[in-house]
Amino acid sequence: MDVHVLVADRYRLDESLGRGSMGEVWRATDQILGRPVAVKLLHADVPDRVGATDVERFRMEGRTAARLNHANVVAVYDFGAGDGMLHLVMELVEGWSLAQERAGRGILHPWEAAGIAAQMAAGLAAAHREGVIHRDIKPANVMLTAERTAKITDFGLAKFAHEAAMALTGTGKVVGSAAYLAPERALSRPAQPASDVYSLGCVLYELLTGRPPFLGPTALSVVQQHVDAAPVAPATLRVEIPVPLSDYVLRLLAKDPAQRPTAEEAAEWLAAPTEPPVAPLPRPQDAAPATAVLASVHLPGTEGLPTTTRSHAARSRRVSPKALLALGGAVVFAASAAIGMAMSSGDGDNAAPEPPPATSAQPTTEPATPSATPSPDDDHHGKDRGKGDGEDEKGEEKRREKQRDRGEDD
Repeated sequence: MDVHVLVADRYRLDESLGRGSMGEVWRATDQILGRPVAVKLLHADVPDRVGATDVERFRMEGRTAARLNHANVVAVYDFGAGDGMLHLVMELVEGWSLAQERAGRGILHPWEAAGIAAQMAAGLAAAHREGVIHRDIKPANVMLTAERTAKITDFGLAKFAHEAAMALTGTGKVVGSAAYLAPERALSRPAQPASDVYSLGCVLYELLTGRPPFLGPTALSVVQQHVDAAPVAPATLRVEIPVPLSDYVLRLLAKDPAQRPTAEEAAEWLAAPTEPPVAPLPRPQDAAPATAVLASVHLPGTEGLPTTTRSHAARSRRVSPKALLALGGAVVFAASAAIGMAMSSGDGDNAAPEPPPATSAQPTTEPATPSATPSPDDDHHGKDRGKGDGEDEKGEEKRREKQRDRGEDD
């Protein structure tokens, strides 16, 4: 198809955005409304594959998809058949496919992948409420915007594309995206909303681990595993994946459709803030065993008062600088209080009095040497000692005089 060609006399093709097995997607302009749109053109031979009845079914599917109005669904504006081709006019999403995201980044952070899957599930839930089943959920059919909004595309086209391919390859043969195919579809049973949920689980599995749940040398071998093989838990392949998330992916991949959550339930669970929260900072009273330390300081007059001790064996031994400063200040204050109370119990002097020197019952022959800085009590005791010594000297002098007098008499 050439640039600037008008489709249905309304949509001008401006630029080719990509080509797939069923057709080509173009950036186009709606000449009537003057807005950019995406136009998907099915290959010219597609109508020949399915016949008039299937073309009418395509119109019905397109009409149903056009009723969907959800932030996580690429809106369908128009559809039709003309000039020997089928076309689908859709919302133009400025972004890239989830398949391109995977190719560029590899595996995603677990909760980022869960967030994208939650948006996909929300879009599927909106479609299922309208009775629309996608039937071909895969990374290539999910668009991501720069704001990380996920949008599912190709609603109204997937069923038609599947039936067209079945007609081309023969009834009963399995075709399509084998890596994301639900077991019931592999067994040629009708698609149901749970089939989309299973495919969603396959996509999330790949975003988390970097690979689909089942691998094999051929599409048929992969399809067979969807039917009878148990997938390896994602957390086994990548230890960073939280176990609850890993277990929930396995629920999405249940073999029995009745055992899978609904798309609405999956959207609610995957969008919940289930990532482990950051551990809260310790409370001030838990920072250090300050109560126990203060209880060990003895203060006069506190006998009989209850003391409080707390066990901190199970708590962290790390003490913050602020806690150390507070603790040190408390201990200094307590010690100062103890000293002050002890001093207040004395006679009021600023200096603690020295004990008085012991006095003998017998008089001493040498006077006591006074202290360089005697206290009042020391000075008083010194005066008493000086007075006693003077009296002893006078008595001795009298005895000596009496002895001299006796000698003269003799």
